[in-house]
Amino acid sequence: MANRGKNEGSIFKRTDDDRWVAMMSLASGKRASFYGKTRQEVQRKLTAAQRDQEQGLPVLSDRQTVVQYLATWLDTIRPTMEASTWTRHREYVQLHIVPAVGAARLRDLSAQQVQQLYAQRLAAGLSSSTVHHLHATLHKALKDAERLGLVARNVTKLVNVPRMAETEIHPLTREQARTLLETVHETRWEALYVMALATGMRLGELLGLRWADLELDTRPTALVHVRTQLKRVDGAWVWKEPKTKRSRRQIALPETVVEVLRRHHSRQDAERLRLGPTYTDYDLVFCTQTGGPLIARNVYRHCMGLLDKAKLPRIRFHDLRHTTATLLLSARVNPKIVSEMLGHASVAITLDIYSHVLPDMQQDAATAMGQLLYG
Repeated sequence: MANRGKNEGSIFKRTDDDRWVAMMSLASGKRASFYGKTRQEVQRKLTAAQRDQEQGLPVLSDRQTVVQYLATWLDTIRPTMEASTWTRHREYVQLHIVPAVGAARLRDLSAQQVQQLYAQRLAAGLSSSTVHHLHATLHKALKDAERLGLVARNVTKLVNVPRMAETEIHPLTREQARTLLETVHETRWEALYVMALATGMRLGELLGLRWADLELDTRPTALVHVRTQLKRVDGAWVWKEPKTKRSRRQIALPETVVEVLRRHHSRQDAERLRLGPTYTDYDLVFCTQTGGPLIARNVYRHCMGLLDKAKLPRIRFHDLRHTTATLLLSARVNPKIVSEMLGHASVAITLDIYSHVLPDMQQDAATAMGQLLYG
């Protein structure tokens, strides 16, 4: 083998197991090792590592442990996703993955170890849905490791993954929805609940809604444009675009809803004038009395109190969105239109979630077809 220059690394074949090894010096003074079945395989790994070092990226050794790899992986993916998503990945890594398999060498991690991790977490009381999300984090991390040539295969593909528990929905009936609106009528919260039920918007979309997103004078139908969501990131309020193209949508508003919004706007104008310079104007449709953003947990708390006052079942605020969809589908509104209103990725998702409404619709279809053919 020809001599290699300084910092070019070295490649040799081990005599004990016939594996090829490539080694290189790191800026820290340590050495990184890469293993493979052929000289070409370790040469590719060595070349990639040298390129990473030249670009100032961390060099990942074949000897690294799972915890070492995951620490680097979290740093690498952080700029590519929303802060809340990254935080969830970090929590799954730190709370569940690292304590169980963090000490194992990354390349030696087995499907059996991963399967045991999932079984242990379930036995410890985690729900099947949480373990499913934990699997998604580990699967993504090992998929990236496989792409980088750090592992021979992604062992999470070989394990049995707990199924996601189906989330029960608890929509209000038509009469219950009307009772809720009667209870909140002529309060500062009225417009929020009217919009939630009339549009099926998510809470984050409602809290991020600005008056500039509304076209109340549009003819023949007023419109709301769902363009942003309000989220709290590192202690600061941030308006973010919805994740998918379908979530960025426009929804037609009934005239009765427009009237509620106009009254709500007049009330806000009065508060703004009364407080003067102490009012913080974010142009928010739904805000505190001083103009600041509403905090989601305060909305949840208010919702529980309102339901109790109306003597209605204690449902989640998100179930108002399910109420919208259920009422529209029960009224025989085209599922495609309902899906677009809700911002679902496809009508199949809408039909799957609200399958409990379908039997009556199918009966109507059968009756209509009988009349068309024999009526």
